Amino acid sequence: MSEIYIIPTPIGNLGDITYRAIETLKNMDLIYAEDTRTTHKLLSHYEISKRTISYHQHNEHKIVDNIIDNIINNNQKIALVSDAGTPGISDPGFLLINKAKSKDIPVFCLPGPTALIPAIVQSGFASDEFYFFGFLPHKKGRKKKLIKLLENNSTTILYESPHRLLKLLEEIKELDKNDRKISVSRELTKIHEETVQGFPDQLISHFSKKTIKGEIVVVMDKLQNK
Repeated sequence: MSEIYIIPTPIGNLGDITYRAIETLKNMDLIYAEDTRTTHKLLSHYEISKRTISYHQHNEHKIVDNIIDNIINNNQKIALVSDAGTPGISDPGFLLINKAKSKDIPVFCLPGPTALIPAIVQSGFASDEFYFFGFLPHKKGRKKKLIKLLENNSTTILYESPHRLLKLLEEIKELDKNDRKISVSRELTKIHEETVQGFPDQLISHFSKKTIKGEIVVVMDKLQNK
């Protein structure tokens, strides 16, 4: 039977993969991976031998129809994995899932790692209601999007690259008058995991003194005076 499995992979610590994810990967006909080199390391660690094919943001529009046709014509079970975390959450996945749904191909998403959940929980900010945006635009529309996010009175989560973190903190400080507490998590589940909390100027001071590495999750508290 044709099926697609969306399989979350560890965001750092390889021990965070689930037993079900390992067994599912072993039973797939093909694995589509954001970076086959990264996926090979994971598969090798768990002694899984499967053919992997690249599926990423630069080729997904070109190959997605062929993937769907192959699944249907060859009655395949395939898995989709990203480099880390859950496909479809700021990683390729939506297009394939959407196309599969239009062809009545069953899609199953396994529960598992995603960086935003540990980041918001360990921030200590309210998590009963939160807004996840992902990555801000690099240039066009960035300020407009950020202003809109700052007007939202709920805990807000962003992803950011290490070389743009200080820029983001400066922008928040300028637009929000340094009034909002921020929690920055990086290298989650890895040896050098770090979560730092404070107002933008405090975080700018902290991160200006070091080389910033790793994936970044920024959690903005809701304004307390609203």
